[in-house]
Amino acid sequence: MKTLVLASGNAGKLVELRAMLADLPLTIVPQRELSVDDVPETGTTFVENALIKARHAAKVTGLPALADDSGLIVDALGGAPGLYSARYAGSPTDDAANNVKLLQALDGLPEARRGARFYAVIVLLRHADDPQPLIAEGSWEGRILEAPRGHNGFGYNPVFLDPAHGLTAAEMPSEQKNRISHRALALQTLRDRLALSGLLA
Repeated sequence: MKTLVLASGNAGKLVELRAMLADLPLTIVPQRELSVDDVPETGTTFVENALIKARHAAKVTGLPALADDSGLIVDALGGAPGLYSARYAGSPTDDAANNVKLLQALDGLPEARRGARFYAVIVLLRHADDPQPLIAEGSWEGRILEAPRGHNGFGYNPVFLDPAHGLTAAEMPSEQKNRISHRALALQTLRDRLALSGLLA
């Protein structure tokens, strides 16, 4: 079985990724278990930041590395919080504070102007100097509510409504969310590319 290092310290992402890849012959180990520290995310795009994280983890461990960079893009805010979703309300990261700041920024806007999407890009490097990384992306369309609903998940899940299901991401069972989310869509694309990459052989 192949071992991948997950270049993230986010416990919620680790749970989701392990669940979505559970049927593959992969062991996913979080970077902290391998003494890999976080690296500054100095990229100007989601894909650049994901590559920075994956390359750092692969270099330190000598293992293939999987990294994602994701965020919430709100139309009325010009794409914010975007790259800065995790630290929208400042550092250290605080999900509740981020949600409060977001709701305040959208206060008074009608439903029609509260469109948003979760976006994720996932990269896999076979080694630190891999010249052809596997890159996959996914987007989950929705809108921002005026108040939080639900207690599952993390991040902006309580304020992000999926109109097609009438539920926030925090109200969905994890099995449902793991089929339709931005990260799920990106991972499905990655799974297809993994099958062609030889990494699972």
